[in-house]
Amino acid sequence: MNKTDNLISTIEAMLFASGDPVEASKLAEVLDIDIETVEKMLGHLSALYDERSSGLMIIRIDNKYQICTREKYSEEVRKLMEIKKNTPLSNAAFEVLAVIAYNKTVTRSFIEQVRGVDCSGPISSLVQKGLIEEKGRMDLPGRPLIYGTTDRFLRCFSLNSLEDLPDLPKNDEIDSIARDESQTSLFDNENKNDILKEKEISEIAHIEEE
Repeated sequence: MNKTDNLISTIEAMLFASGDPVEASKLAEVLDIDIETVEKMLGHLSALYDERSSGLMIIRIDNKYQICTREKYSEEVRKLMEIKKNTPLSNAAFEVLAVIAYNKTVTRSFIEQVRGVDCSGPISSLVQKGLIEEKGRMDLPGRPLIYGTTDRFLRCFSLNSLEDLPDLPKNDEIDSIARDESQTSLFDNENKNDILKEKEISEIAHIEEE
């Protein structure tokens, strides 16, 4: 085995063992090579999977890489792992997810002002499902928690980053709520959850809504 093949196999083993997305810089650090070489080897590995019609593929999420199964084999994988199909996310969960995704990081109080109702249930459910997570606290009285989306959210919606979200529709009636946190709502009652639903794929469709 030549040096290039050995590097590709080593990176493949590292990604497989990790399970979670891994930064190219971390791979480079462990292998003691430059990031450009790592990215080149990842490209080779991805091409090899494509050439042999492998059930695996390499995906990139922000600057992280992960091995995952191809969507076309998802049904068989679910049967093997005895994963039952569950109901899709509720409209409330989609609305909360959309508010967080398009505003990057927000507090619970901001989400509740946008939606006009208590959001503790949908937020808790989305955290449990790994679609959103706590990103810290704001330097305000009470130090409210800040929520943002996760890498799993990006994988579920086939996004490399939040910058790849579809553009919001132009609507003169879209509500804008100015907050002390200098945040602004980007949604009206009809459009705020439809944007993400257009990006829904099989994995998110079968996440159990508790």
